Amino acid sequence: MLTRSSNRSNLNLSTPIADDDSQHYTFLIKISKSAPIQRLIRQINKFFIFIKANLLNYPALIQYNTISSKDSERDPREMVRRKAWRLNGYRWEIAPAWSNAKQFARQIRTSPLLAQILYNRGINDIESAKAFLNPRLTNLHPPELLPGIEPAVNRIIQAIHKGEKICIYGDYDADGITAVAILYRCLSMFGADVCHYIPDRLEQGYGVNINAIEQIASMGVSLIITVDCGISAISEIRRANELGLDVIVTDHHTPSDELPEAAAIVHPAISGSKYPNLDLCGAGVAFKLAWQIARRFTRSDRVDEPTKNFLLEATILAAIGTIADIVPLLDENRILSVYGLKGLATTEYPGLKALLESTRLTNTPLDAYHIGFCLAPRLNACGRMGDATPAVELLTHANLNRAREIANFLEKQNTERQKIERAIFDEAVDMIESGKANTISNRCIVLASSNWHAGVIGIVASRLVDLYKRPTILIALNGNDETSGGADHLGQGSARSIDGFDIGKALKACAKHLVSFGGHAMAGGLKIRADSIEDFAADLNAYAEENLPEDILTPTLHIDAEVSLADLDYATVEQLNMLSPFGRGNPRPLIIVRGCKILTEPQRIGRNGDTVSFIVGQDKPRAGRIRCVGFGMGNLADELIGIDTIDIIGEPVLNHYNGTTSVEIHLRDATTTEENHID
Repeated sequence: MLTRSSNRSNLNLSTPIADDDSQHYTFLIKISKSAPIQRLIRQINKFFIFIKANLLNYPALIQYNTISSKDSERDPREMVRRKAWRLNGYRWEIAPAWSNAKQFARQIRTSPLLAQILYNRGINDIESAKAFLNPRLTNLHPPELLPGIEPAVNRIIQAIHKGEKICIYGDYDADGITAVAILYRCLSMFGADVCHYIPDRLEQGYGVNINAIEQIASMGVSLIITVDCGISAISEIRRANELGLDVIVTDHHTPSDELPEAAAIVHPAISGSKYPNLDLCGAGVAFKLAWQIARRFTRSDRVDEPTKNFLLEATILAAIGTIADIVPLLDENRILSVYGLKGLATTEYPGLKALLESTRLTNTPLDAYHIGFCLAPRLNACGRMGDATPAVELLTHANLNRAREIANFLEKQNTERQKIERAIFDEAVDMIESGKANTISNRCIVLASSNWHAGVIGIVASRLVDLYKRPTILIALNGNDETSGGADHLGQGSARSIDGFDIGKALKACAKHLVSFGGHAMAGGLKIRADSIEDFAADLNAYAEENLPEDILTPTLHIDAEVSLADLDYATVEQLNMLSPFGRGNPRPLIIVRGCKILTEPQRIGRNGDTVSFIVGQDKPRAGRIRCVGFGMGNLADELIGIDTIDIIGEPVLNHYNGTTSVEIHLRDATTTEENHID
């Protein structure tokens, strides 16, 4: 049985616990909101728990989430007496201190902490540091380096000059939608007869499909350009060729050994590629193609003013796709994200303005969080619920009034998506923890149900990965009898992975069980017959046994530096924002501070009391006092009763509130004993 490793529960599910404990505690908390009475109640409950753990041999309740394997072997009564715990059961990896940090900091005029973090990111020379801290569009790689781009541009220009009808065929997620929008606006600007096609997620599933090809052919189209899909569409593109259509594939998903017979394939990581950035997303590839088309039409590396303005606007769309698709925010992905976020804050484009209005982000300083958790979910929403066409219209040719209508529609779709997501998540967790699921492997989770919405399972899979720290595949079956195996009884699956396990390669290794599949290192999609799921899960597990080391399954916090509170002054923490936008490949800086004295009683805050807040200090010169906030860690307020010193791991941030700005630490983990430290 898998055990939880998240903030969703304060129980270690590998040990049973009496229901009356939690019910008793909840009842007592509800009878009074008075802080002194609540403190007394917590002490009384701790006393009862102590008695049970020591005299009745019940497991201790003071463990918050799971504890390390070393701790789990101890007698639970000893755990109560010593109050020794680690908050989230992470393995800690603390980066070794860089001996040259202070000197390097003087050279680039930053704090030693920032210099250390750059070193941890592999940046230890002045030029690289300047390029990272001050991204420039001139540092984007020339588009002509992208494999397949020249024959693609030649064919597109030929189609425009001859008046051929061009169809852009995209994916229905935020990356695919923004990629479609970039190329649609580019080709329209240069006079192309262009349309777009997004498959229905529920009816057609991911990628190119033969029915869509035949429908597009009947519309008089002679050239199809795929974006964010197509690299695995062998038979589909063969059918397009039979119908007299040329197909240009632009994609970034993991290519298979066999490539489609396309007029051109534009892909950064295709076999033999020497392109410097193998991690472009679909919108990034589309941006590069649009850039090269613009250069060819203007016959110059320096494009004219209208084209320049278009390309700057296109960086916004490329940034949305890049951040939403969770590709590493390094190299030119970082450059596109930085400039895209700057442009987004001041954009006059109707669709983007309406989207910002609907999310209440107008006139707000924007970062990757706002794209990943506010804008992208709304763009994804209509595609997840079925038809992504309104989102494409929003980003291509809608005027402001129409854009506002669409943005409001996306808001409603997103609300509905959230409701469905919660129901699927709860059912999936119940399947796992009740032992009903017979498709769980030792290393991976594979679950299937005919109750699930195919458009939402990808988000739920991501949440399960966060919860159980296992690669997860959820499959939505299209029939009522999950055991039947008819040819028409197919499932659509969404896969999400963890760092260190390439799910795209895993799907490829198990391809004999799949009708179709596609993906990259962290995510994938598939179609599978119901009667193949068990064998697929078994083979996936066997592949994971060989390619997913056990230690990867223990989540690791990569800590940038050990610091004192005195090191976290306003100027230093403000400088850390120079590293943004943060995301995969460039996470928020994470520090450890040892020997923190708890100066104020930890309090539960937030609507549901699921956040903890307290102030810490140190017995060191200039240490000062810093507030610690733990989102989703409300139970920590109880765990810290009777404890006055802890070691904390967290993200130093600036908190802006009521016109004042102060340094805070957003907690990620904590411990009370030296023996729990792992390096």
